[in-house]
Amino acid sequence: LLNNIGFEWKVNNKRNTVPWDKIWKTRYDELVSYATEFGNTNVPKKFPQNPLLGRWVSKQRSKYKIFKNGNESYGITTYQVKLLNNIGFE
Repeated sequence: LLNNIGFEWKVNNKRNTVPWDKIWKTRYDELVSYATEFGNTNVPKKFPQNPLLGRWVSKQRSKYKIFKNGNESYGITTYQVKLLNNIGFE
């Protein structure tokens, strides 16, 4: 719906403006690396080696559960869910 009205999916930070999809892809790639190293996607919320990844995974897990319970418009896309499923995200 927001895409239909031209909503800009960007977040402002102190240095520049980064599109949400790039942030998502960066964290997803970090999660893939984590899964390769540790054999699962169970990143602790307070993961000392990568605190941003830990928080991101926690948020994705909440969004994923809401999506799986039938609310497909809650901050995560079908494509993102598919990518997460492909790496065994729970």
